[in-house]
Amino acid sequence: MSFHSLIVAAPLSLNTSGLVSYLQGLFGPLFLGIVGIVALFFLFTREIIRFVQFVVLAVAIAVIFYTPIVVLSHVPAIAKALGVH
Repeated sequence: MSFHSLIVAAPLSLNTSGLVSYLQGLFGPLFLGIVGIVALFFLFTREIIRFVQFVVLAVAIAVIFYTPIVVLSHVPAIAKALGVH
């Protein structure tokens, strides 16, 4: 196969339509596994305050990662509340 035929057969633009779902499927179970292991560590060492802080942070990251439309709808209200125009 010649170089010219490879260029002709190459698509004009990259198709990233399934990239978000692919990354969520790839990193989702990994994220949940790490969160579970760290949460169990905090519970077994009886560090309840750190456990609560970690769970709140993990939920915030999960919301941003899995439902980015929620972030987009809340950012203008947060900016307005902080006085940023």
